[in-house]
Amino acid sequence: MQFVDEVKIHVQSGPGGAGCVSFRREKFIPYGGPDGGDGGKGGDVIFVVSAGLATLMDLRYRPHLKAGKGKNGMGKDRHGANGEDLKILIPPGTVIKDAETGELLADLTDPDETLVLLRGGRGGQGNARFATATNRAPKFAQPGEPSEERWLKLELKLMADVGLLGFPNVGKSSFITKVSAARPKIGDYPFTTLKPNLGVVPYKNYRSFVIADIPGIIEGAHEGAGLGHRFLKHVERTNILLHLLDLSWMPDRDPIREFETLNRELALFSPELAEKRQIIVINKLDLPVVRENLPRVLPWFEARGFRVFVISAATGEGIPPLLDEIARLLWGGAETA
Repeated sequence: MQFVDEVKIHVQSGPGGAGCVSFRREKFIPYGGPDGGDGGKGGDVIFVVSAGLATLMDLRYRPHLKAGKGKNGMGKDRHGANGEDLKILIPPGTVIKDAETGELLADLTDPDETLVLLRGGRGGQGNARFATATNRAPKFAQPGEPSEERWLKLELKLMADVGLLGFPNVGKSSFITKVSAARPKIGDYPFTTLKPNLGVVPYKNYRSFVIADIPGIIEGAHEGAGLGHRFLKHVERTNILLHLLDLSWMPDRDPIREFETLNRELALFSPELAEKRQIIVINKLDLPVVRENLPRVLPWFEARGFRVFVISAATGEGIPPLLDEIARLLWGGAETA
């Protein structure tokens, strides 16, 4: 399924139905007596969070959505039917904004959470409602109230406990494949991963946490370089950031410079992101060149107070202690099996 995390849609509630002007045909009653029914209420625009959705793709090809119109009232005191509500299913983590002003309207995160964003117009009253002792044959009724409409921008921010960061080809996809059932495409070239991948990581005592592989973050990502301008927002909800580094590219690539560059991109995109807790993960321990380069890199991070874990996503070496540290930060202490 294609991953779509931003859409722009136009939504409109239903207008109310008009009240009816009608008279009974009865002897000795002026005009037969009023019996015009009320118009029906227009449908509401309702957003519903569905746990089974993980993308906004269904809305990409339906940019104009309308709720049902209220039916007009009829004679013999028959009221018009209410218009059908428009229920829009969205995945957890969807942010709804006014597309013209950027105003935040809602941030929906909980499954089955609902939001009535636009109300349908009320139905107009029929002439039977206006009969009085002095006006027993009213010849007027109310029109239905008009609908409401709005252009909206929907943004999906993935719901994950842990965000997985790193420059291309440091092994993020291999790591999430090793610790979860996620199966992203893996290749030996930049930008293999073209969309965020979520993986559920099983832990001890039947607990689990969700990890998100965020692709395409390179220098200039906050301005649109690479794919980061699309995906940086997905780490805003995470509690912890795992920052993967690869020492096998040294000296052609400097892992410390990459670390500083990526953190600068986080701060430029959102100062709050730069303040999130980070765990440094050095990958590809199974390669001799990585073991050789460790003494050149470890002291720099340790001097700055970072916890550093050295792992191999290929063999699994070093991963259990890393998962214990994630559990400690998420739940206040690692659990025993």
